[in-house]
Order: sequence, then structure tokens, then C-alpha cells
Amino acid sequence: MISQYVVGMSRREFLGGLTLAGTAGFLGLSPEPVAAEPPPETTTLRLMRKPSICEAAEYVAEELLQDEGFTEVRYVKKEDISYSEKALVSGEVDLTMLFSPPFLLHLEAGAPLVLLAGVHVGCFELFGTERVRGIRDLKGKTAAETALGGPEHVFLASIAAYVGLDPRKDIHWVSHPQAEAVQLLAEGKIDAFLAIPPFAQELRAKQIGHVVVDSNNDRPWSQYFCCMVGAHREFVRKYPVATKRAVRAILKAADLCAREPERVAQLLVDKDYVSRYDYALQTMKEVPYGTWREYNPEDTVRFYALRLHEAGMIKSSPEKLIAQGTDWRFLNELKRELKQ
Repeated sequence: MISQYVVGMSRREFLGGLTLAGTAGFLGLSPEPVAAEPPPETTTLRLMRKPSICEAAEYVAEELLQDEGFTEVRYVKKEDISYSEKALVSGEVDLTMLFSPPFLLHLEAGAPLVLLAGVHVGCFELFGTERVRGIRDLKGKTAAETALGGPEHVFLASIAAYVGLDPRKDIHWVSHPQAEAVQLLAEGKIDAFLAIPPFAQELRAKQIGHVVVDSNNDRPWSQYFCCMVGAHREFVRKYPVATKRAVRAILKAADLCAREPERVAQLLVDKDYVSRYDYALQTMKEVPYGTWREYNPEDTVRFYALRLHEAGMIKSSPEKLIAQGTDWRFLNELKRELKQ
């Protein structure tokens, strides 16, 4: 149920709390580094809006990005959650949050992309029917994904490969939109589905299937970033100040997700990112948004590169992918600046 505090707050009051001064005081952050930096080389920034509310930090960052000097912040709306990397490659967006394993597939294919920071772990859950009590039970079973090479497919392929299955041969893959996959799992027409918020919350609320893997709690998945910040390489090269400012806004927004889940959940509902406040609030409370300071994003690249190599989905070594497609200098500076 929505708290009295949230109900009594207007949207203007909420967004007013996200100004630089208000957010800095609220989060214990200092605005001096922003004031001391040169302005962004471009004042336009294009990001993505997808039906995955675990990436709330990117959406909450809208007001913070304006405080960083971006006068035009545009969100390119896509219903396909696997479209992030494609949108970066095509130049539709400049920078966005994305799922780490699919990014590596595009990187190996030569896409001009670069990872800049990890944001959080723990957003995906693998649901199964009674026929799937453990990961190895996936052998010979049917699993749904929205697209081959998309987040559900690549995450689940990584999980299967980790326990010795060959996801190319041992799992029968079928493509369905997420909402349709939920219904198929309920009807027992598929055996497994890897769900991302708010669909994971819906499956639990409706008691459809059961959780086989919870990446928020189950090792090793809980130790590596699922959602990271990526950008087009040319954008980073041309606009390094803008890149740093954009990453800073998203990381500050992640802190806000962690510290004020009720306020963020209400904002997601008000801006029509999700229709159910309870699902949004569960996501904000369950996903550990504060982990961007704690974990090393390079470890995530190395871990998933090895899993995808085991799954037969990439050939490159982790070292090659790290050298080719990561740039941690902005993150390292921001960790020093945004100490709590």
C-alpha cells in the first residue's frame, strides 16, 4: 500500500527534490565537483526507455541530467528489451543502461560500444514448472525468450553452461513477448522463463511456477552486475565531459533508488513506466542499487565472457573483450567523488 508520505507528495514536489542542491543534500553528495568541471560538450543526450523497470536509475536520472547541463534529454522508447545494444550501434541513442551478457555478443561482433560502469546486480529470476526443480532439469525442456541473443536467452544460456549443459542442444528455445511467456508458463506450455522486473514480481504475486534461480541471492549470479552503463564509442571519444556527467547522474539516481524506494516507485508509476506501484516498490527494495561502489565491473565482463565461451556463443577471451570494449576511468573518478 502506498505510504501517506508518497500519496501526499505531488509530482512537482518529487521532481523538485531531484534538483542538484536537493539531491546533493538528500544523498549526502557534494555539488562542488560538477560546478568545477567544464560544461558538457553537447547539451543533448539520447537514452532508452524499455519495459524493464530494474533500469529505473536511467529513468530517475532525467532531472539529474538537466542539472548536469543537458538541456535536451530524450528517451527513445522501445518495447523490445533486447534492443539496447542495437540502438547504440545504430546511433539511435548515445548512452544507456543495458544487460551485461548480450553486450558481449555485440562487442565480439565488432560493434563500436564501450562499457562504462556497473549499476546493480540481482534483477533476474529463473522460473520453472514442477518439471524443473533445478538447473540441470532444463535438459530437454522448453524455455521462452523474447529474442535469441536477448537478455533472457543469454542469461539463461550462461546459467545452463555453468552447470555443464549445452544450451544450443539441451534446451528447446521458443520466442515470445514477456507477457505472453508469463501466460504460457502458467498454462504449462513452456517449462522455464527467465523474468526481469516487473514480470518476476507478477509471476510471484500470481504464484505462477517457482523460482529456480534468484540472481539477487544465489551465487555466483549475485556477485556480478546484470545491468551496466554502455555508450557508443564515438560519443565517449567526442564528449568525455558529457560522458562523465551522464554516468554521474545515473549513479546518483541508483543511490536514490536504494535510499528512497517509495519515492522512486511512485515516480515510475506517475511517468507510466509501470502500472503497478506494488511491483515497482518490490523491485526498488529487492534490487541492490548500491552495489555499483562495491563490485568490480571488470570481474563481470570476465565472468560472463567465460560463461558465454562455455556456451559456444563467443570465441574471444575475456582480456580481449575488456581491452576492446571497456573504459573505467569515469567510474573510478566518480567513486572517489561520490564517497558516502
